[in-house]
Amino acid sequence: MSDDQGGFGRSRSNGPIVPQSARQALKPEEAPQPPKRSERARSQFVVFLNFMLSLVVFLMLAAGGAVYFGKIQFDGQGPLERNTYVLVPEGAGLNWIANMLQRREVISSATIFKFGVTAYMADDSLKAGEYEVKAGASMRDVMDLLRSGKSILHSVTIAEGLTVEQIFSRLSANGELTGDLPEELPPEGSLRPETYKFTRGTTRADIIDQMRAAQTALIDEIWEDRRDGLPIKTKEEFVTLASIVEKETGRADERSLVASVFLNRIERGMRLQSDPTIIYGLFGGKGKPSDRPIYQSDIRKPTPYNTYVIDGLPPTPIANPGRAALEAVANPSQTNNVFFVADGTGGHVFAETLEQHNRNVRRWRQIEAERAKQDEKAAE
Repeated sequence: MSDDQGGFGRSRSNGPIVPQSARQALKPEEAPQPPKRSERARSQFVVFLNFMLSLVVFLMLAAGGAVYFGKIQFDGQGPLERNTYVLVPEGAGLNWIANMLQRREVISSATIFKFGVTAYMADDSLKAGEYEVKAGASMRDVMDLLRSGKSILHSVTIAEGLTVEQIFSRLSANGELTGDLPEELPPEGSLRPETYKFTRGTTRADIIDQMRAAQTALIDEIWEDRRDGLPIKTKEEFVTLASIVEKETGRADERSLVASVFLNRIERGMRLQSDPTIIYGLFGGKGKPSDRPIYQSDIRKPTPYNTYVIDGLPPTPIANPGRAALEAVANPSQTNNVFFVADGTGGHVFAETLEQHNRNVRRWRQIEAERAKQDEKAAE
């Protein structure tokens, strides 16, 4: 049978034999077609968007978890086992402070502390000073403490009646202060006796500046409120006499009486005859050694300060007077007393006449003699 005859012979084509019915069922427009380019691009874009969305969600969850963990750490109990002190120097930045706190085991993480401070504070400036951090303090507690500026305050007390040189010695020995004292001593009487509070690291020169400013303000205040008619004409004389009153008595109830004695003497042209002026003339600002008595020869020894020898007031104050002594001179008791001597009880007895004074002196000498006898008996 020829090739073009019907039947089940081979076709001239080399491809597979497709039944006629199958060929008729597959129309050209219904045959599978490859996707167009725009559809492929849209599909890839959707996949990318899905990836990015998933990534963003993951990052948000991770960030939220980190913030949550950081907040727990920031607010949780810290590693400090006992109270400790930390010193934040002037000009220290947040990085330095955070690293220092971590090294001292005050906080567990410098990084979390820095992020917490930045998040909770409008600025990240923490105040310099010395602070006591309590055991177990959280990072938030530490932040609040350093932000408050409530640092530990130390104090130095300068008693009334000290000389400038003695005050310098006190400040030099104070271990919480830093820096050198001024090379030149301020004028005698120019430093205010007071208790001064300061943070660790304050310089000695700063304290001296405070003392000078405070004494100047105090002197001006009291001088303006002085009683009319006083026989002292300048603030320098005022401070000098107040320094003598300061050294003569430590009793508050006597200062105005002692001041009235010296002012009465000035008015009458009498020498002041004050023992503390003898001592200052002999020993200056260093002061008399405690075991060194005043000899009769000292009373007669001429110095610019010895008011047994010179007329009127010494050339400068002999100490730094406090408020009470200054007020006593500015507003003294109104008396006619021109003498006083110790009464054996830590105070003084006053007199208007030499006769009264001599009786008081004899009584005082008797008291001293009796004490000397008692001391001898006690030593036997």
